[in-house]
Amino acid sequence: MVAEALPAGPAVRAARAADWFSPSQLLRFAWLEGLSCLFAVCLFAGLALSSVVPLPIARYDALLLYGIALTLLFWAVRLETGTEALAIAGFHVVGLVFELVKVHMGSWSYPEDALTKIAGVPLYSGFLYAAVGSYVCHAWRRLDLEFVGYRRIATAVVAAAIYANFLTHHFLPDFRVPLAAAMVAATWGVMVGFTVGSVRYRMPLAVSFVLIGFFLWVAENIATLLGAWQYPHQADVWHLVHPAKFGAWALLVTVACVLVASWRNGRRETPQG
Repeated sequence: MVAEALPAGPAVRAARAADWFSPSQLLRFAWLEGLSCLFAVCLFAGLALSSVVPLPIARYDALLLYGIALTLLFWAVRLETGTEALAIAGFHVVGLVFELVKVHMGSWSYPEDALTKIAGVPLYSGFLYAAVGSYVCHAWRRLDLEFVGYRRIATAVVAAAIYANFLTHHFLPDFRVPLAAAMVAATWGVMVGFTVGSVRYRMPLAVSFVLIGFFLWVAENIATLLGAWQYPHQADVWHLVHPAKFGAWALLVTVACVLVASWRNGRRETPQG
């Protein structure tokens, strides 16, 4: 883990060098991350099963019903609170808007037929973004995340520009690289604190965006292999998603984190402007 010591409260202690790569701490961290990814894991399980099991209805329609049932189950067994479920629903809507634009512009496609498709976009696709939102919400709670030195306004403005750029770069100049530099500047010196067991760690916020973006790129490769959606170069046979998408996910995850930070209404962040 890339980490430095944070001032520890009474229930935790600051990390020592020996804690950073302790096998027990790494296993605890992996377990908490796995629990935070539970919605995404279940969604991927549904994608995998639906690709091999005969279904009485169109696959995309079945996945929509499965995503709704999964959301209700997580809420019913208290894996997600009511407010978390509402926040994740917001990610679903944000994701669908994104999908409608990107599919219309030919960035990727959903080749299978379904009743629940609008302008070529199946409604189940919003759950792919909801899974990212679920991960951020769960990780925030399970790891007791805290942004130290967080510049709320500056970071939110850059994140909004990143989201807008992904929608407009098809007919306007692509500002992805300068926006990435702007996000690094906005989060320069900002640390994210997190707790594993009884030990408190911290790492640069920008580094966490890069790490999450990488794992989302890996997940995207698995998802396209399972036929969740299809890039143009995968039309005839599956190929690895272009590594440039790794950077795109690192940028998009900043939007997710800013949305969750705003939803939590600054209860744990220590603002700096």
